[in-house]
Amino acid sequence: MFVITVKFVIHEKDTEKFKVRILQQARDSLELEKDCHEFDVCHDPNNKNIVFLYETYTDKDAFDIHLNSKHYLSFNEEVTPWVKEKIVTQLEKQAL
Repeated sequence: MFVITVKFVIHEKDTEKFKVRILQQARDSLELEKDCHEFDVCHDPNNKNIVFLYETYTDKDAFDIHLNSKHYLSFNEEVTPWVKEKIVTQLEKQAL
């Protein structure tokens, strides 16, 4: 399983609209991509401007499809100005 984590630091004035938009992006990814298995949106309880994503895909090819999807490209274009910092990590989930 291919895992992506993303830590966003959002400009304070854009936090609420980002939170609404990222939830829509999560729903779109889960509904429209058969190889997107998890898309968890987490918020830092001590800093409202930090949003953390945990996403799992069947493999890297599935993630590449995600990055080229219409819904992702639209999301990315809309929210980029709202983002102060974005840290993306790619991981491989180990089977138990």
